[in-house]
Amino acid sequence: MTAVLALDQGTTGSTALVVAQDGRILGRGYREITQHFPEPGQVEHEPEEIFRKTIEAAKDALQQAKVVPQALGITNQRETICVWDRNTGQALYRAIVWQDRRTAGRCARLAASPAGARIRRRTGLVLDPYFSATKIEWLQEHVRGLRKRVRDGDAVFGTIDTWLLFRLTNGATFATDHTNASRTMLYDIDARAWDADLLRLFKVPVHALAEIRASSGAFGTCGGEHLGTELPITGVAGDQQAALFGQGCWRTGQAKNTYGTGAFLLLNTGGKRPASKHGLLVTVACGPTGAPAYALEGSVFIAGAALQWLRDGLGLITRAAESEQLAREVPDTGGVVFVPAFVGLGAPHWESRARGTIVGITRGTRKAHLVRAALEAMAFSTKEVLDAMTADAHLRLAALQVDGGAAANDWLMQFQADLLGVPVARPDVVETTALGAAGLAGLAAGVWRRPEEFLAGREFRRFTPGPDAAAVRARQPEWSRAVAAALHWAAAGR
Repeated sequence: MTAVLALDQGTTGSTALVVAQDGRILGRGYREITQHFPEPGQVEHEPEEIFRKTIEAAKDALQQAKVVPQALGITNQRETICVWDRNTGQALYRAIVWQDRRTAGRCARLAASPAGARIRRRTGLVLDPYFSATKIEWLQEHVRGLRKRVRDGDAVFGTIDTWLLFRLTNGATFATDHTNASRTMLYDIDARAWDADLLRLFKVPVHALAEIRASSGAFGTCGGEHLGTELPITGVAGDQQAALFGQGCWRTGQAKNTYGTGAFLLLNTGGKRPASKHGLLVTVACGPTGAPAYALEGSVFIAGAALQWLRDGLGLITRAAESEQLAREVPDTGGVVFVPAFVGLGAPHWESRARGTIVGITRGTRKAHLVRAALEAMAFSTKEVLDAMTADAHLRLAALQVDGGAAANDWLMQFQADLLGVPVARPDVVETTALGAAGLAGLAAGVWRRPEEFLAGREFRRFTPGPDAAAVRARQPEWSRAVAAALHWAAAGR
């Protein structure tokens, strides 16, 4: 049977799907990865664990599927940066995760300097610790002897896709794609190449960065010792661009929101670079053939991770899936509003010093109120981003396509539709990120001739605004006041 293996290396774990030519999911695998928080505001992963858990998830999926795929596609958490020995393939430090805030001071100084406007113009990004450049700079300043090793060509940097490619191909491929490169703050979004001025600013030699390739094409061969057989790697994309592709949002004006660790809303703007005056990012997307296009993006740093915190940090739930039942147990949040700014606020605020805020707690507050407030936070954050996107793009969405783990929550999707006032469309398979990677790989490998083929037979459930919609939308000012409290905390800390 003709099929494609897709590896989705995310912030909280690695997922693998085996996708048949007719679109059926033949096998699934998943492994959670350990989160490390060495200091407040710092988030790290072990690169070796990432690789090992990704391989384990892939083996599980292949064992279920009982087929040999024709190709392999990779999608990944973006901005997270690894550094490793180019000769041995061994990691030289933990991966600094996209959520990490350790370079906030450096970003603030750059933003206030003449370089700030130039960086925004060249990259389409705002100066924030979210992106890779200041992480690379920090590593060279704090890891003993690393700067010399980088200068000598013995150590290299890469986003997670590059790390996985290097290890899967046993060092034969040192590459990335345009979507991942566009998130480093070292990439000229118009020239679609590494930017020499930015490399000098952040002191990164170009030989320490991967070759940039199209998202759908040749990326080398996965060694047979890893998955039991050699597999051509023919697709690579950052997770949110892969989800946009996997949702079939290939044309101008189509948008999707992914509810994962964070929430990420992308609007395809086609071949024209958009401009944002409302706190959004300009990024590279994948067109219908996998060729680069442009998109507006709103990045919310914490979404599903708030439920993970309620589970692991407070012990209020044992599984994220419990949140739906708890949300239905109460008619509202009892006045509680939860702004989960654990690592600052992303779009449209971009305040790295903001911190999580729970307001409105009384003696009557119960577990269900807190859990419901965490779910509502995902919806209100999405509304803020969509409002900014509507203002920038001068359009109103007819519907919002959704995916990601939290999109499986029916209560949340209905609340989101009520809040936005437009239908929310959820596909039957919510692992759209992995499907996008499969599509990009399968198109390059000839599994599908046209992008429409790999989405054939997909079904959607539509959540339409209900009778409670007006009451839900009337609570937006309450959310805005809570966000103001989180921002006030940031201002008070200056």
